Amino acid sequence: MKTWITALLTISSLLCFGQKKANVDKEEWKQLFNGKNLDGWDIKIRGYELNDNFGQTFRVEDGKMVVRYDQYDDFKQKYGHIFYKGDFSYYKIAVEYRFVGEQAPKGEGWAWRNSGIMVHGQPAETMGKDQDFPASIEVQLLGGNDKKRTTCNLCTPGTNVVMNGKLITQHCINSTSQTYNGDQWVRAEVLVLGDSLIQHFANGEKVLEYNKPQLGGGNVSGHDPALMIAGKLLDHGSISLQSESHPVEFRKVELLNLKGCMDPKAKNYKSYYVKEDNSTCDYGKRKK
Repeated sequence: MKTWITALLTISSLLCFGQKKANVDKEEWKQLFNGKNLDGWDIKIRGYELNDNFGQTFRVEDGKMVVRYDQYDDFKQKYGHIFYKGDFSYYKIAVEYRFVGEQAPKGEGWAWRNSGIMVHGQPAETMGKDQDFPASIEVQLLGGNDKKRTTCNLCTPGTNVVMNGKLITQHCINSTSQTYNGDQWVRAEVLVLGDSLIQHFANGEKVLEYNKPQLGGGNVSGHDPALMIAGKLLDHGSISLQSESHPVEFRKVELLNLKGCMDPKAKNYKSYYVKEDNSTCDYGKRKK
């Protein structure tokens, strides 16, 4: 019986993989940034109330969502995040980004050409006024400095993860990506499957993978300690983009929602990942 079940699962996996490959061009990505304004987004900058966009840090220019510091005399660790409104659990998030210009006055050295995609984060409205980073999983975006400097790394403000069966408490882990120097555009994608698996991709290449994102560790200040339940697995949360003192541009921010396709709690999960509205899964699985 065990052999028969194993064979059946193998055949099913091959069928699903073939269907995924065939349907790859039919993935329906939702554009989170409309290219015109910041409707649908919330802004939280350290030291300011929710949606006080100090210095117009986050703005739209030439159809791009940009982070600018031309109204800053001193960065003063005014870390900022722009949150897409909503809560997400099973999805792919993708951005096309590039770093430009000069760093804000008195920005930290480590923050040069540094930004990030925060996933499984706390809601924007739960952040303290003086909180620096949301408790979240950070997909760190770095620009090159003519030396080896990878992008799509992992950083863990208020969180930990598991890699190869071991709890990782180190704050940042480098990916295996290439170094992207200059002002070139880079596409970063993150596959997020609840509290089970997260994968990072840089220009289509998988560069990092880990499991069991969870609360714990440090590297967050100004937060409500009651929200930090060490060891609590993170299977959903907010999505935000960072302002860490270097100008950055996003020409595309898009999401492929896999809720109901890859979520084992979804109603039709065992029916080859059919969506709850009975349409086929964008991730390439077939109807029963």
